[in-house]
Amino acid sequence: MSIDLPNGVILPVDAVDVRLDAAPHPFETANIAAIEDNWRREIAANPALFDGTVVLLSELAYRGERLVGLCHAVRYATFLYWRGCREVPGAGHAFAHAVLVSGDNALVAIRMGPHTVNAGKVYFAAGSFEPGDFRDGLVDVDANMMREAQEETGLDLSAAVRGQRYHVLSTQSGTVVFRRYRMAAPADELACRISAFVAAEEDPEIVGPVVIRHAGDLPEGLSDHMKPLIEWHFSGAE
Repeated sequence: MSIDLPNGVILPVDAVDVRLDAAPHPFETANIAAIEDNWRREIAANPALFDGTVVLLSELAYRGERLVGLCHAVRYATFLYWRGCREVPGAGHAFAHAVLVSGDNALVAIRMGPHTVNAGKVYFAAGSFEPGDFRDGLVDVDANMMREAQEETGLDLSAAVRGQRYHVLSTQSGTVVFRRYRMAAPADELACRISAFVAAEEDPEIVGPVVIRHAGDLPEGLSDHMKPLIEWHFSGAE
């Protein structure tokens, strides 16, 4: 896979041009038996897993403050197998974060539920891109961000004030595209609303909200990619 992004550096992004290729991903077709074997182990350990459809990259590059890439629809089982062998060339993962900022400038993240593959991890509401996130073959990053926030926290971000641009951070575990979403309510109010939503859900994806109030406020279970995002926000960068 051609990945032309510096590792561990936050970069500004004015446009995301990541397209969905209708062809099968070569990684999936080359590893069918191994994917099936791994999937049997995964569901034996966690029967709550669902083998839906997500997308996996085959190309990604940063060109003139644009993120350009190509991806393919794959089984969730394929994604889980890829997670165990990330260094294998030919496949990569990107996901999006709505960086939720409260009226008192705190960050509101979430802690994942015990039945999920990222149990106990803390990050902003997020999920892999799915074929439904693409419009005329081009990914709609904000649609993905808003859908995931709604599904996991119950918050409607349609009235939130969006940051002027996206940013991107590439790490060994994947590439995150993120954007601030500012809401007028203070952090404690947003946290209460999220907690009420979780309490009313029959099978919530998350344990609850996690409020982060300054750059040194790093909660237990914080995902590795989150610390640079937290430092970026509290530095006042735009």
